[in-house]
Amino acid sequence: MKIPNSGIKNIKPISKLRSYNKLLDEVTPENPVILTKNGYGKYAIIDIAEYEKYKRTQIANELAQIVDNARKGDLHSLEDVKREIINR
Repeated sequence: MKIPNSGIKNIKPISKLRSYNKLLDEVTPENPVILTKNGYGKYAIIDIAEYEKYKRTQIANELAQIVDNARKGDLHSLEDVKREIINR
């Protein structure tokens, strides 16, 4: 997959990993490094704080979807969802 122009400015070929200390110094919460392989986006190196924020957002989105489905009665009752959230 070619990397679209998504505002990420730090795009490097994977060969830059040979000098990984220099490469890792460029990674900040506001500045991930995208590595390409054969001209295509392959890996993202992000700050651990950004990764944790991403994971929290992902979990929150999943829980919001579960609650939304429960309200609609699609999959689970709201009580089942509350129990699931409390037990996480």
